[in-house]
Amino acid sequence: MVEALRGLGYNAATALADIVDNSVAAGATEVKITFCWDGENSHVSCLDNGVGMNANVLDRAMRLGERSPLEEREAGDLGRFGLGLKTASFSQCRRLTVASTRDSETNVLRWDLDYLANSSDDGWHLLEGCHPGSERILDSVAEAERGTLVLWEVLDRVVTAGSTVQDFLDLVDRVELHLGMVFHRYLEGTHPRLCILINGQRIRPWDPFMSGHPGKPYNPPAFSFPGHPDIQAECHVLPHKDMLTPKEYDSLAGPEGWTAQQGFYVYRNERLLVSGSWLGLGSGRSWTKDEAHRLARIRLDIPNSADADWKIDIRKSTARPPVYLRKWLTRLAEETRSRARRAFAHRGRPALSGSKQVAEAWKVEKLAHGIRYRIDSEHPAVRAVLDEAGLLLPQLKAMLRVIEETVPVQRIWIDTAENRDTPRTGFDKSPPDEVQETLLILYRNMLEKKGYSPASAREQLRLTEPFHSFPALIDALPDVL
Repeated sequence: MVEALRGLGYNAATALADIVDNSVAAGATEVKITFCWDGENSHVSCLDNGVGMNANVLDRAMRLGERSPLEEREAGDLGRFGLGLKTASFSQCRRLTVASTRDSETNVLRWDLDYLANSSDDGWHLLEGCHPGSERILDSVAEAERGTLVLWEVLDRVVTAGSTVQDFLDLVDRVELHLGMVFHRYLEGTHPRLCILINGQRIRPWDPFMSGHPGKPYNPPAFSFPGHPDIQAECHVLPHKDMLTPKEYDSLAGPEGWTAQQGFYVYRNERLLVSGSWLGLGSGRSWTKDEAHRLARIRLDIPNSADADWKIDIRKSTARPPVYLRKWLTRLAEETRSRARRAFAHRGRPALSGSKQVAEAWKVEKLAHGIRYRIDSEHPAVRAVLDEAGLLLPQLKAMLRVIEETVPVQRIWIDTAENRDTPRTGFDKSPPDEVQETLLILYRNMLEKKGYSPASAREQLRLTEPFHSFPALIDALPDVL
């Protein structure tokens, strides 16, 4: 049974997050994780300054499934199945030792899977004391007034054949990123509730939502599900790359990258369970992660009393929204995705406020068999040419139709996916002189051919794509050309 439990799907990062959960539940304010490389004798330890356990509590904590998941938990409890400490540890090592000090008394118990495998009977042999030669590792908790140390030895799932010290160091980096994400709400602030150190270095929190950044185009107040104030959703559309510094952009990408990090972030008691998932939701079919929605992230808080409804697994890494929440969550996600898509397509440039509409050069026609893109003949620049075309009008219309029918949609889509950014349009990064040259041609036509006054022409240009993005150039247009 124990060997089977090793295959639940943990990795080192998710396993250590489960260990830190226990430290948080024990009231710890500091957790020290130590990775010690020594080839096959390498070990990992996790020491906290929580309340510690006496002999009876430690004995129960080391039992498999000591508590029923149906029991009512305290509001701040991060556990559920009574298995996390053991299954998380067994997934990475064959020898688990837990030493805990309370009221200056230290108790030590250990599971040794090799000892169980080689036993002549079928007994569950929970051993007292540490393995011979490991006493020095336990000195830190023995000298404290209270606290708990979890020690992993015989790291057969971590140090495998051919593993090097660099592989071990790379693992440390992955664990740091993961814990900084999972516990970021505990680690944030001037006076954080929790400090996690890895080999003496403090873990920095990773906030998926860049809270407080002025460049976010969408971040309304949190929504509460009607009748359930403890279920809250906070929608975020992150700033476009053009609105961020290189450091901010790299930081916001997160452990898995921009596209992978989109979606819902499900928290239970402010501990992250699911990071970046659309939770199987969608309109008609489940949404997938794509470049167009990479800026959309939604924070979702649920209470620990909802574990059964959400089908939280032992690893606390998957969750499925209950039926009664799906429509509400889908509605919030649709709005967030729509705004994220616009922010991505327009490279984060803010839209005009109020009821005024921008005259766009392209329009979308939705047909029974799909959609197609058409040049808007009423766009001022297009209309001006058509009105003056005379005998060339049929040829101009034919030219526009050819352009419409040859829009390289697939190429644009592939380039966007490969480059992970939208193509440069709207005179983006173009010199002001180039914009002004085109702007003056249209402005002159409006004054001389259409009979606009300078003021009304400028007002019309402020509502005309792509010139609406250059209000300073429009304001600088002269009354007399």
